[in-house]
Parts: sequence; C-alpha cells; structure tokens
Amino acid sequence: MSEAAPRDRRAMIAIDLGAESCRVSLLRWLNGSPHIELVHRHPNAPVSHNGELRWDLGQITQQIDAGLRKCAEIATEGVRSIAADGWAVDYVRLDASGRAIADPFCYRDERTIHSRAAVFERIPAARLRAITGIEMSRINTLYQLYADPDQLQERPWLTLPEYILHRLGGRAVGEYTNATHTQLVDAEKRSWSPEIFRETGLVQAAAPPIVRPGTVIGKLTGEQFDLRALAGAALIAPACHDTASAIAGIPDSGDDWAYISSGTWSLVGTVLREPINGEEAQAADFTNQGAVGGRICFHKNVNGMWLLRQCMTEWAAEIDWSIPELIAAAENFAPPGSVLDVDDPDLLLPGEMPARINRQLKRRGLQPLVEGAEAAPRMTSLILHSLAARYREIVSSLAHITGKKLRRIYIVGGGSRNTLLNRLTAAATGLEVRCGAVESATIGNFAVQLAALEDSQSDGVEAATTAHWAQQLASAIF
Repeated sequence: MSEAAPRDRRAMIAIDLGAESCRVSLLRWLNGSPHIELVHRHPNAPVSHNGELRWDLGQITQQIDAGLRKCAEIATEGVRSIAADGWAVDYVRLDASGRAIADPFCYRDERTIHSRAAVFERIPAARLRAITGIEMSRINTLYQLYADPDQLQERPWLTLPEYILHRLGGRAVGEYTNATHTQLVDAEKRSWSPEIFRETGLVQAAAPPIVRPGTVIGKLTGEQFDLRALAGAALIAPACHDTASAIAGIPDSGDDWAYISSGTWSLVGTVLREPINGEEAQAADFTNQGAVGGRICFHKNVNGMWLLRQCMTEWAAEIDWSIPELIAAAENFAPPGSVLDVDDPDLLLPGEMPARINRQLKRRGLQPLVEGAEAAPRMTSLILHSLAARYREIVSSLAHITGKKLRRIYIVGGGSRNTLLNRLTAAATGLEVRCGAVESATIGNFAVQLAALEDSQSDGVEAATTAHWAQQLASAIF
C-alpha cells in the first residue's frame, strides 16, 4: 500500500462533466498534504434546435480547455495526469480523423421513444434484461444508437468522457463503468454482447474496446496545450460514469455498507463482486452497473431532491426559500401520519409540484396540505420523511436480495448536506449514516488516478487501493 502522499508530487486534474455544469479541478500536494481546488466551472445545458435536443460540444470543449490552461498556470510543479468522468449514455460519432461529426444528442431527446419500441421488436425486453442486468430506461445508449440514420451506423462512437480524453490525445476506448450504461454489455462476461449487436443490427466494430477504470490511455497532445506544466501528462480513464466515480470516492473497502448518491435523483444501493440478476432483482428493478475493480454498483433509482426543488420553483414567486432555511423550518414539525409514494409517475413530471403532491394525497383519501409558500416547511417535512421511508424500503430489499448484513450507509452528493434527511434516514434504516463529500465524484476521479499511477496499474485499479486513496483525499476537497 502506498504512503499517505504519492512519490511523484506533481499535480493532477479531474474533469467532471455534468448535465447542469462542468468542472475542472486541481489536486496539489502542499506541504505533503493533498489540496483539491475547483479551478473552473461553467454552466451546461442541452440546446433545442429544429426539434432536436443536443449538447453544445464546442462550448463544452472550449471551457474544458480554459480550465486546463488555468490549471497549468497554477500548477508550476507540473501536471502528472488528467482524467474525465461525466454523465452516462450520451455519445459522439467520429469521422475518419477521429473528430466529432456533430453535436451529440441529449438523452432527453424524444427520438428514443420510438426506437426503444423498435428494439423490443427485434430482441425482447426480458432477453435484454437477462443479458445486461440493466433497467429498461429509454435513455440508454442502445436505443440512441438504434435511432441514428443508416449512414452513421458504421461510424465509430465514444461516450462523452472518453471522447474528451480521446480529443486530448488518448486512444479511443469505452471505460467499463460507462459501457455498462449502454445496455450493450453482457453483465456476466463484462464485455460487449455480440447477441445484442446482431439482433438489433448495430455494428459492433463501431464500438470502442472496453478498458477497466484506471487504464492509462495516452499522453496529452495538441498545440493548444503547448504549456510546460502540462507536458507529458498521462491521460487516464477513471470510473468514467460520474456515479461510479462518486462511489469510488467512498473511503471504505469493507463489504457491509450501502450508499445513497443523493441529488436530483437518489441512487440507493451497494457494491457487489458479481451481478445479481434473478427474478427478485428484476421484480424490484435493481440495476447492475459497473464499478471500480470489476465490481458492480447494484442500486435502484429513486425520485430525490427533485421533489423539493420543483416545489421551491413554485414557491419562489411568494417567498424565495433556500434549502437550508426550509430544512431548519421543517425541523419544527412532528412526523406526518402518512408519507408520499415518491416514485409516483406523476411526481416525476415537472411543474406544479405542490398540486401534484396534493393530488396524490387526495387519491389516497388523505388530507391535502396548503400549497402556498407560507406552508412550505410542512410540505418539506412531508417530502423528507417520505424519502427516508422509501430509503428504508429499498435498503431492506437490498439486504434481502444480496444477503448482506449492512451496518452503515454513505451519503454522497448534494444530499449529504441535508442534515434533517440524513437523520431521518438513519432512524428509518437503522444504519449508521456517514456523510461523504458533495463532490465525491471528483474525489473518486483523483483516487483512481493515484491508484493507477502509484500502484503501476496501467490496465485498471483495485477497489481496495482506490478506497485507500479516497481516504487520503477525504478532507482535501474544496
């Protein structure tokens, strides 16, 4: 195991691509201790044009370049490595020179509504689930690729974080944690499924080779980065999916913990050595997605702080509450007599959330709440108690299906700051709650880089080594 500080004290850079903002962060070793600084952040959002919803790739890459140049100015000791993680499923088609053919589609584009139905006509949903262990979300890359016109089907493609690394000089790869989100990977074999490609008519040769998290895929090149500090920086594929990166940022190598990646959505799960894809897992709609060290993020997607944020949008015209203010005010209310079904499909839709909540209460014969901003703390209390109750149900199911004796639960992401929800979660689940970093994906990104370079793992990293480095970085975040 490596010492607390690495042998090579040059800086490292983490690129985190987010659907709402993209960030470039710098890890430096100051007086032997790690320090992580957010160097550059820029807003991100899909753009609607001619009825299509796409990402502005030029803007994303321009801002990443700006962040890299800022890092080079700060890190006079030089930059050792660069890695990128981000949201899954969206991809870039490449021309013969390896450049992007067009701006990539956003997963929210409606073209997959029809393409998913067409895919199921060629290969049944039950068979897809049996091969991949992945939930049948229409945003999965499989349905997006199928929707591409025939003239693009033979063009190679890369999901976004891997494209960013390829553009910087890395070879074209598909990192394992991101590849599993395509719904094209055989869960047992951890490789592309020839059956799915064959049955859907997709071109397997267009898919990149799959590599493990922590694989060194090249060195930084390009005239735009002719900066001394960046010279020779290794390009590393970390856990390219941001959730897998956030879980890699949890400093625990044991087997008795669960996690909640808490934000707009809540991903409630645990890490497994092998996928679980039996009838119970399928009935409960747990998904098997890639994790560091060849492991599996076994979790369920739950409606999260979306509920409260949508309510806050409605209340803002009357009272512009902040989340800390609402949490503090909600502390004054006793637990509600009944809780919401937070995964009610109606509550997944945008707009009029207080009214949507009341519609559910009325359907169930329960007393509706006042919808105005003056009663926001009471509705906030209901939402948070309801989320905690849902977490309890899923954790119970998780323990039953996996056979694990769970003792603690790590909460990472923005929800880790929600003190009331964390306390309610501890009470509801009976587990010790440990709060991780808001930017846990950044920590996980850096931890994988350190594990790859300090432990000479050019073809991937181990979970225990990554957890060790996450522990060293736990207090270093900006």
